[in-house]
Amino acid sequence: MQLSLEFQRRLVEDEVSAITAVVRPILAGVLYALKKEVAKEAGGIATLKLFMLGRLRRPGDGDVGICFEYAVHDAILEGNELIVPRIADGLKLCGINGSEYSSILFGAEKSGALDLVNTAVETLTDESVLLYGSQGRPVKLKRHIKSVASAFRRKAVRDQLPASIAGLWKADLFSGCKDSDRWVGSTLKINRRKLEGAAGLRLGIVPSFQGKSDKVYKDDGKNLVICPLPYDGGFMQVFYQAWEVVVQFLAADCKVPKEVALPRPASRQVAQYLADRRDFPVLEVIDALLPLAQPELLETQQTAVELISSVSTSDTAQTTSAIIAPVPVTLGA
Repeated sequence: MQLSLEFQRRLVEDEVSAITAVVRPILAGVLYALKKEVAKEAGGIATLKLFMLGRLRRPGDGDVGICFEYAVHDAILEGNELIVPRIADGLKLCGINGSEYSSILFGAEKSGALDLVNTAVETLTDESVLLYGSQGRPVKLKRHIKSVASAFRRKAVRDQLPASIAGLWKADLFSGCKDSDRWVGSTLKINRRKLEGAAGLRLGIVPSFQGKSDKVYKDDGKNLVICPLPYDGGFMQVFYQAWEVVVQFLAADCKVPKEVALPRPASRQVAQYLADRRDFPVLEVIDALLPLAQPELLETQQTAVELISSVSTSDTAQTTSAIIAPVPVTLGA
């Protein structure tokens, strides 16, 4: 499959074009999250019109969380200065030293199915070590990656995992340094109150509380190193504005929502862009919005990845599609 990665390249120059730039990958994510049989019945992904997207989509509680996982993952890979210094501090507290920070997107759940983006073939080596924050010999991550993936759906496999990594199937990312070849299981929660530790997990990545300290620290009770990500004037602010536009637009039958639903003028302008194009295929709309988005705010890169479905009882790879969520953007002058 082709994985579409969206990377931040510049500071936000104006609110409308910045929101437009982030709305595009969110809109694509909603499209590709449709169940295959639903999209096929409506004519297929390639020709599905925008006004149909709101009628076919079934909102899920975890939608925003999935976007958050993708965003952090790609920010680490791209070396985004808003996130990498905090991840670096967290990794040091986990006992990992190095300079080539990297991330492996382990899993994101949608519609009751878990797809694992298997970048281990390219990223991990036979000597890749997983540090899990308790006494005992570190495990070789590549050796356990498939069984950990299967454990998400199969309790029998879960029960066979070593006690030291019995909860590793709950990981969203594997964060680490390629030069030292050391990794930790990372859990991400858009709602930090839901952050939980588990055997094998070591890093917890959450948004910071507004007005509170965003210092990286150890939580001995959860056996996690907590990395709070700044909110005001950063990633979360623009991300949530773009998410609001998409959700309210779809809820309004793909028309400009009432002012009470989208009170910000910039958000309403972006919704108007979408409403003007509601009778066109979603993929064409996404392309058409590119000239209206801030130039070079996000750069799209295509990369081939392999997906493994944990629903299957075999290790056979399945081919599917995925779309990356928006990455952090920074408000500028």
